Amino acid sequence: MLAHRYNLRGRVQGVGFRYFTLQKARELGIRGWVRNSSSGDVEVCAEGCEEDMRNFLLHIGSGPTFAMVEEVNVQEVEPGKYQSFSICR
Repeated sequence: MLAHRYNLRGRVQGVGFRYFTLQKARELGIRGWVRNSSSGDVEVCAEGCEEDMRNFLLHIGSGPTFAMVEEVNVQEVEPGKYQSFSICR
């Protein structure tokens, strides 16, 4: 089980990024959350098996159609905290 916190920079707010992330997480069985940050970035905390997390990162690193992800920062965190995936406001 892997757990990561992602900070995504670029054109990531106002383009459906949180809903896109929610959909991909549910498709892959990833647990955690996504939220917009006050800095204009999107933050994601996610946990899952190694292969699913690798696929998840590929999806969120590209984002939905109108997004433009310029940078993804990844930080390892402790797994085992989440039961599902949700959007935080």
